Amino acid sequence: MGFWSSNRKPWGLQWRSSVWFVTTVVGFGITTDLLVYSIIIPVLPFQLERLSYHQVSALTGWLLFAYSIGLVLSTIPIAIFSERYSSRRVPLVFGLIALLGSQVIFMEAPNFAIMALARVLQGISSSMVWIVGLALLCDTTPEKNVGRQLGIAMTGLSVGLLVGSPAGGALYTRFGFRAPFVFGEICTLVDLVLRLLVIERDVALRWGYDPSGPNVVVLEAPDAHRSAHPFQLPEIQFSTTTFEISDTGANKIGHSIPLDKPKQLRDDSLGQPSLSVSRRSSRSSILTSLPVRKPIPLLSVVRKLSQSPRALVALTMAFVYGTVTSMQEPSLPLHLQDVWGYNSDQVGLVYLAALVPALISSPLSGFLVDKQGPSYLTCICLFLALPWWIVMTLRSSLPLFVFALAAQSFFVSGVIAPVTTELAAESKNMAGVGYAHVYGAFNFAFGIGTAVGPVIGGQIYDRARHGWTALCCITSAFIVICITLAFCYTGADPLLSKILHQQHPPNLVKKPDEESSAGSSRFDVISND
Repeated sequence: MGFWSSNRKPWGLQWRSSVWFVTTVVGFGITTDLLVYSIIIPVLPFQLERLSYHQVSALTGWLLFAYSIGLVLSTIPIAIFSERYSSRRVPLVFGLIALLGSQVIFMEAPNFAIMALARVLQGISSSMVWIVGLALLCDTTPEKNVGRQLGIAMTGLSVGLLVGSPAGGALYTRFGFRAPFVFGEICTLVDLVLRLLVIERDVALRWGYDPSGPNVVVLEAPDAHRSAHPFQLPEIQFSTTTFEISDTGANKIGHSIPLDKPKQLRDDSLGQPSLSVSRRSSRSSILTSLPVRKPIPLLSVVRKLSQSPRALVALTMAFVYGTVTSMQEPSLPLHLQDVWGYNSDQVGLVYLAALVPALISSPLSGFLVDKQGPSYLTCICLFLALPWWIVMTLRSSLPLFVFALAAQSFFVSGVIAPVTTELAAESKNMAGVGYAHVYGAFNFAFGIGTAVGPVIGGQIYDRARHGWTALCCITSAFIVICITLAFCYTGADPLLSKILHQQHPPNLVKKPDEESSAGSSRFDVISND
C-alpha cells in the first residue's frame, strides 16, 4: 500500500504529502494526545476517593507529574533519533502504539503505582507528537506560511482539552471508569490510520512532487517508471535557465537548471513528470534540493540554543505555559466543588465553556504572526491575559468566574503560535540545528512546566489557607515576567528595539562640517580640472 519505503510510486502521493493533509494529521495527533491526557482529569479526584485514597489533590498532581516525567526523559532521545535518521513517520507511529498501551494499563490499574507507570508511558508517546509532528509540519510547509499552519495545528490542543474534559466526566458518570479510556483508544486508532497515510516531503521529492510548491518542475523520475515514449530534446548549452510554472492562485516557483545536463521532455498524458533529465542513479531528484539533515552533537545544539536570546525566551514561555495550565488541573475541579458544589459533569462543562474561545485564538494568532511578526502579538496576548487571573480570585459570581477563565484561555492560547514560529525561525538561523531539535527543546521546557505545575498546584491548594487565590497570584507573576521578556527579546526586531530606534534613530545624515568639507573637496577637484 505504499506505507513504507518501496520501489513503486506511492498511491495518492500528492494529497498524502500535501501541506494541508500533514497539518490535519499533526493537528489531529495533538487533539488525540490532549484528549487522552485530559479525559481523566475531571474524574481522577473522584476515582481516587472511590479507591479510599486521601489528599486527593496532591495525588492527582503526582499522577500528572508522572506524565511529565515520561515526556521530559524521552524528549532528547526522540529529537536525536528524528534528526539523525531523517525519519518523522516511524517515531510518530510507535508513539501511538505506546499511547494505546498506556491507556490499557491505566484502565486496568489496580493501584496508584500502576496508574503512575501508565502516565509515564503516555508522556513518552506525547513527546513523539510534539517533537516529530511539529518538525514534520515545518518540513512540509513553505516558510512564509509556517505560522499559519502551526496555528491551525495547535487548535488541536484546545479541541483535545475541549472534548476530553467534558467527555471524561460524562462517560465516567454514566458508564464507569473504563468508558473514557475506550473512547480515547478509538480516537487513537483513527490517528494511527492517518499517520500511516502520511508521506514525508523528502519521499515525495524523490517521486517528482514538492508539497511545499505543488507547481515545481521535476528534474528526474525513478528509472523504473520512465516512459517508453519520451520526446527527446538535444542537449542545450546555456548558462542558466529558469522555468516557472504558475496557475491562478498558486505560488510561482522558479528553479535554475544545472549546466551541461541533457534535457528530456515527457508527455503529460502519459502520467509522467513533465520535465526530466537523463538518468544519474537509481533514485530521482528534483530541482529543489532534497532536505539534507546533518546532525551535530547534542552539546553543540544546547550551546547554540543557549546563545540565542530569542530561543531562550520562547523556551521560557513554553515552560511558563506548561506550568500555568497544569497548576489548574488538580486544583480547578476541587475549587469548583468547594465553592459552588460542582460534580464531575459540571466541572467538564466549565472546561468546555473556557476552551471554546481558544479554538479561535490559535489559528487567528498563527495568521497574524505570518503577517505582522511575533513581537506585537505576544506582548498583547500576555498583557490582556493578566487581569483575568485577578478576576478569577473572586467568589461572588460563577458566570464571572467562567467568563474570566474563558478570556484568559483565549489570550494565553494566542501565545503558542508565536512561540512555535519563533523556534522555527531560529532553527533556520542555526547551522546543524533542525526542527526536531528546537521542538525537542520546546517539549523539554513544556514538559518540565507540566511536571512541576501539578505538584505546585496540588500542594498549594491543599496546604494554603486560600490556595486558589495563591495560585492565581503566582500565575500573574509568571505572566508579568513573560511580558517583560517578550518586550525585550521576541521577534527579529523586538518592541524595545523598535522604541529605542524611534527615540534615538541612527545618525544617517552627515554632520554640517563633514558636508562642508566634502563640498570644498569637490570644489577643489573641479577647480583643478
